[in-house]
Amino acid sequence: MDISEHIETEKQPLGFSSVCIIGLGLIGASFAGAIKEAAPAVTVVGVDTDPATLAAAAERGWADAAYLPESEELRKFLSHDCQLVVLATPVYAVDDYFRLLADCTFAGVVTDTISTKAHILDAAKELLPKECDFIPGHPMSGSEKSGIAGARADLFKGINWILCPDERTVPENFQHLHELITGIEARVVSLPREEHDQAVAVVSHVPHMVAAALMQLASNHADDTQSLMRLAAGGFKDTTRIAAGSPKLWCGIAFDNAQALQEGLAEMQSIIGGFSAALEKQDREGFTALLQKASEARKALPAAWVPSTDKLLEVRIPMINRNGVVAEVTTIASAAGCNIQSIEIDHISEGNAVLSLILTDEGNIGKLSMDLINGGYAVSFSPLMVKEHAHVD
Repeated sequence: MDISEHIETEKQPLGFSSVCIIGLGLIGASFAGAIKEAAPAVTVVGVDTDPATLAAAAERGWADAAYLPESEELRKFLSHDCQLVVLATPVYAVDDYFRLLADCTFAGVVTDTISTKAHILDAAKELLPKECDFIPGHPMSGSEKSGIAGARADLFKGINWILCPDERTVPENFQHLHELITGIEARVVSLPREEHDQAVAVVSHVPHMVAAALMQLASNHADDTQSLMRLAAGGFKDTTRIAAGSPKLWCGIAFDNAQALQEGLAEMQSIIGGFSAALEKQDREGFTALLQKASEARKALPAAWVPSTDKLLEVRIPMINRNGVVAEVTTIASAAGCNIQSIEIDHISEGNAVLSLILTDEGNIGKLSMDLINGGYAVSFSPLMVKEHAHVD
């Protein structure tokens, strides 16, 4: 198939009509599969260094074309037809692919799925063409399996997908990326770039190391017949499932985010030390209080992304044409626990527009309203039903 002909003959769905996914491992291949399942009309081009992986992506129907990085066909696609590039590689491969995009004079949107941002932000600033709009991303999803063999088109359904817009982000580009991600049934959480690595250390990287430590503890006490392991019930298996992930991959993640991970592990040592100290002091009340605090925090975690009613809320925010508005507003919404179903930008004049957010029935709307007002925004709220909103099935 001629990729350019495919793009021209199909209407543009889910924000982008043509996407290049670089790296067809677990995350990249699953993303390709999710896009093709949600919107078959989107042209998806896959890139990987492994020919067998490329063949598998094409065979599953997850890629309309699959290329090695040195392919001239890939360069042609990036230069003329591609609208969005998704970098789903290990962090050490970032620089080479950014140089490839520069060589191809790519001028579209670039995002990534890498779990640490320190290096990629520096690399993007140094290597990406100024015409590119880089919006860092990170799906909070994974599996103990790796590679395209473990990939699933439903991997991202209901998960949080972090996006990190800033003052340079083009509002319409963020809108389109948001549409694509919510179109595969993930939910977008906006987070300032400088906060990303610290946040994911606490909720992702430290838990992985704790799971690995639990497996090492159990392994240290297992006898030759592995009888202790046979006693492991569902809770232990659930808690340690992620410890089966790729050691090489997680070693890279740990050292890429070493400072934040060290701080998190030190805090975890302090928390465990609190339990140990309470035992040593025979402090049952203190020990119970520690368990109670953890229990209450766990119960407060939100359930899977299933709004409890069909009610929606439209928030309309007049905005002047200045940098950073979308980043500020979406971050405020995320901080209030509000899920943005869709984003629309109505341009009234050259310098003025109205930002329209459609929210599902969750989060603290009062906090959202107050924080927006304190941020200098005028806001209006109006309830909607699903049938009133064209973007909701």
